[in-house]
Amino acid sequence: MTYLFLQQYWWLLVSLLGALFVMLMFVQGANALVLCLGKTEDERMLLVNSTGRKWELTFTTLVTFGGAFFASFPLFYSTSFGGAYWVWMLLLFSFVLQAVAYEFQNKPGNLFGTNTYRWFLIINGIFGPLLTGTAVGTFFTGANFQISKDSMLMGNTISEWTSAWHGLEAVANPWNVCLGLCVVMLAITLGLLYIMRNVDSAPIRERARKGLMIAAPIFVVLFLLFVGYVLMKSGWAVQEDGNIVIEEYKYLHNFLQMPVVAALFLVGVILVLIGVVVGLFMPSKPRNGFWFAAAGTVLTVTTLLLLAGWNGTCYYPSLADTASSLHIQNSCSSEFTLRTMFYVSLIIPFVLAYIAWAWRTMDKKPISSAELQQTEDKY
Repeated sequence: MTYLFLQQYWWLLVSLLGALFVMLMFVQGANALVLCLGKTEDERMLLVNSTGRKWELTFTTLVTFGGAFFASFPLFYSTSFGGAYWVWMLLLFSFVLQAVAYEFQNKPGNLFGTNTYRWFLIINGIFGPLLTGTAVGTFFTGANFQISKDSMLMGNTISEWTSAWHGLEAVANPWNVCLGLCVVMLAITLGLLYIMRNVDSAPIRERARKGLMIAAPIFVVLFLLFVGYVLMKSGWAVQEDGNIVIEEYKYLHNFLQMPVVAALFLVGVILVLIGVVVGLFMPSKPRNGFWFAAAGTVLTVTTLLLLAGWNGTCYYPSLADTASSLHIQNSCSSEFTLRTMFYVSLIIPFVLAYIAWAWRTMDKKPISSAELQQTEDKY
C-alpha cells in the first residue's frame, strides 16, 4: 500500500459515506411533505413513524462522514468547517430541529403543539438537503479561502477565509443553488418512493405517486443542468510537479480518463430512472422502486465525488489563490494515520451487514394504523 493508494482509498471511502448520507436523506424528503401527504392526524402519525424508524441512520451517517473527513483530510475540515462555518452550523441546526421534533412532538405537556414540531421536520426536510447540495457545489465551483502552511510555524492559523460571509456567499453562485435544489428534489423523490414502499395506506400511496409525477421531472432537469455545467467547465488540475493550473474541460477529461467511474455513473443514473418509472407506472410493485433509486443514488453521488477528487483534481478549489486549492495529496493525514485507519476500516462491511439486518427487521411489512394502535413505542 503506497501513500497515494491510501489517499485515493480514503477519498473513495469518504465519497461513499457522502453518497450514503445523500441516499438516507429520503427521510428529509418524506418529512418535507408530511402535511401534504397526510390529511388526517392518523395519516400524519403513519408518515412520521415510517420515517422515524430511519432518521437516526441519517444523522449517524452525517456524523460519520464528518468524522472520516476530519481524520483523513484534516486540512479541508479545518478550512471549510472553520471558515464556511455558517453553512455547516445551519445544516447541523436543521438536524437538531429534526431530533427535537421526533422526540418531543407527542410528549405529555407539549406546550407548542404537535404541528409546531412537524414544521421543524419540514424545515429540516427542505434546508437539510438544500444546504448539503449547496456546500457540495463548492467542490466544483470553488470557495473563498487561502492557505499558508508557513504560518503554522508562527503560531497562526493555517487557513484564512477571505469573505466576510463565511460560507453564505456560496448561495450567490447559481450553480451551487442548482445542486442544492437538485438534492432537495432527489430527497423528495426518494422519500415518496419510500413512503409508497413502507406505508400501508392506499390514499397516502396515491398522493405519493402524484407527488412523484412532479418531483421526479424537476429533479431530472436540475440534475442534467448541473452535470452539463460541470462537464463543460474548467477545473483545477494538479501537475506532476505539484503546481495547480486551470484546465479546460477538466471534469469531462476525468470521465474519459476514468472509464470505470464513467460507467458506474451511467449505471447509477439509469437505476434512479428505473426506480422512478417503477414508482410511477407499476403501482402493484411499490416496494421495488425505492431500492432501484436508492442504489442508483449511491452510485451516482459516489462517482460525482470521485470526479471531483481523483485523477489529479482539486476537490476544493480556492477562488482567492489558485495555489491554495486543496487536493487529496496536500490536504490528507500522514501515511501512518491513513494506514492505521485502513485496517480499522476493514470492519465496515460487518457494520453495514448489521445495518442491513436491522433495516430488514424493521421493514418486514409496511407500517399500518393497526400496528401503531397496538404499540406505545411510537413518535
